[in-house]
Amino acid sequence: MFRFMHCMAAFSKPVVAAVCGPAVGIGTTLLFHCDLVYAGDNAAFAMPFVNLGICPEFGSTLLAPRMFGYHRAAEALLLGEPLSAETALELGLVNRIVPPSEANALAAQQARKLAAKPLSSLIETKRLMKKTDASLQSERITEEAAIFGRMLTEPAAREALSAFAEKRKPDFSQL
Repeated sequence: MFRFMHCMAAFSKPVVAAVCGPAVGIGTTLLFHCDLVYAGDNAAFAMPFVNLGICPEFGSTLLAPRMFGYHRAAEALLLGEPLSAETALELGLVNRIVPPSEANALAAQQARKLAAKPLSSLIETKRLMKKTDASLQSERITEEAAIFGRMLTEPAAREALSAFAEKRKPDFSQL
């Protein structure tokens, strides 16, 4: 999984995504590494890492504040509450909202437009836009992965997973 994350973050060609329904955890953080994101109006985004006793992953502690602004990113990452498609559009996580039945077609249409353009121009433009982020993203992804792995074994994560399995709200008051 971590090799995939590093490859995705460093991928040279444009990446287009369509989202319908819930995108939770990695489903949302993956979008930070996409170039064009189209959402169905039924899309919901959440990064509930803290609620699960773990930390965010895939560079989201670097990319969310850059995209959303610090305070909006803090709200999304620290509270872990769902974001509507409209909020995701306002924050810059998605490019456009369409009816769910149109999201995949729109993403495919935009991908075809990109495919018709000179590949070298696309690659160089993307590289230049992300130039200052490349090594920092890689470092952050590695750091988050190490902390994430450690936190999975800690009491808060064990309580969150037990509570989920037992269909109850986690109780972190004793931790």
